[in-house]
Amino acid sequence: MTRRELGDAATTVVAEGSELLIERVFAAPRELVWAAMTVPKHLAHWIGPHGTTTEVVELDLRPGGRWRWINRTDDGEVAFHGEYLEVDLPKRLVRTTAPDMEPAGGPPAVETITFEEVDGGTRVHWVTTFPSPEVLDFAVGTGMTLGILEQFERLAGLLAQD
Repeated sequence: MTRRELGDAATTVVAEGSELLIERVFAAPRELVWAAMTVPKHLAHWIGPHGTTTEVVELDLRPGGRWRWINRTDDGEVAFHGEYLEVDLPKRLVRTTAPDMEPAGGPPAVETITFEEVDGGTRVHWVTTFPSPEVLDFAVGTGMTLGILEQFERLAGLLAQD
C-alpha cells in the first residue's frame, strides 16, 4: 500500500489503502469545535473549499439521524448525505457519507471524527474509510485534498472569530 502525504503545515492529510486521515489542532475549546462541526448555522460557514456556499438541508444529530448539505460554487453544486451511526458529544462522531448522484455511487464511506482536548486547543482526528482503495483514489483525483485544506482553513478562521 502506498502512503501519500497530502497535507500542509497546518493540516495533516494522509491517504493509505482505503483510508484518508485528516488531523488538525484548532486553537479553540472542544465544545466550540464540536458546535462548529455539528450546528447547521456554523457548519454552513466553513464546509467546502474557498468560494463555496453551503446549505445545510438536514442535520439530525443522533444515532440513526440523517444529514444532507449542498455545496455551491460558480461551477455548480454537489450535495452530500449520510447517517449518523454514533454520537458521543463532544468527543466522537461516526457517520456515513456519500455524494448525491444518480445512479447511486455504491456503498458510502464511513467517517470517524474524534475531538481531543490538547494543550491550548482541540485536536480533530478524522478518518474516512472508503469502500475500496480505488474509490479513495478517485476521490483524491477529484481535488478533494485541496478542498479539505481550504475548508479547515475556513474552520480555523471561524473559530478565531468566537
